[in-house]
Amino acid sequence: MIIDGKKEAATLIKEIKNEIADLKKKTNKVPSLTVILIGEFAPSRIYVKNKEKNSKEVGIKSNVIKYESNVSEKVVLDKIDELNKDKNISGILVQLPLPNHINKEKIINAIDPFKDVDGFHPLNVGNLASGYEAIIPCTPLGCLLLIKKVEKNLSGKHAVIIGRSNLNGKPMAQLLLKENCTVTVAHSKTKNLQSECLKADILVVAVGVPNLVKRDWVKNDAIVIDVGINKVENKIIGDVNLEEIKDKVKAVTPVPGGVGPMTIACLLNNTLKCFKYR
Repeated sequence: MIIDGKKEAATLIKEIKNEIADLKKKTNKVPSLTVILIGEFAPSRIYVKNKEKNSKEVGIKSNVIKYESNVSEKVVLDKIDELNKDKNISGILVQLPLPNHINKEKIINAIDPFKDVDGFHPLNVGNLASGYEAIIPCTPLGCLLLIKKVEKNLSGKHAVIIGRSNLNGKPMAQLLLKENCTVTVAHSKTKNLQSECLKADILVVAVGVPNLVKRDWVKNDAIVIDVGINKVENKIIGDVNLEEIKDKVKAVTPVPGGVGPMTIACLLNNTLKCFKYR
């Protein structure tokens, strides 16, 4: 089974659109998202453009604030403070990566945690780790929703995550623990990585190594979620060799068309969630 991320994202987006339409009828208000984009990094610009387009499609007010790459850290922090205080703004997102002279930690910490649509603020990270209500980072949330489309009850499953980033690996582990999985987090220092992967009922791969996971790395009927995005010979491919494993596993996400569309849909969902919080 190839998991159709575009189809699942479209279903979620339709639900969000309908809920926003109902909220507008009842309150005459809609969620609003402000994105701060710094510099000319092409993938970021494309990603932000897609966010803006999808936001408008579901009825979210979208605004992009653009700065040159040499903008001072203080200017960005002052803008975040202004957006935090603006009652008409539901969600704030600062597009990563940032120029080297801007401290990512300071920027993330400056965002009001109740407007933190990325789910990166320490308060949201801590709440997720503690099992409390939190804004969940978009990519791992999208991964979990795709996994649960294949297998609703994950209790007792052995999940292996390759990659320990704050953006995906760590929050993914917390989400799967909450589903009562036994979770192994593997990374570049893990010994016998292949043997760890062979234990996985659920394998989530997010390391940025093209075709790392091959047929002899997965067991029969595993669910494989490929978060990797790699450009090789003018093609976008994932961290998983899809052609080798697709007839062996229970389900696998393609790249492109798997996790990517769900990440955008979950951002819209988080924006709606922040609006309802407020």
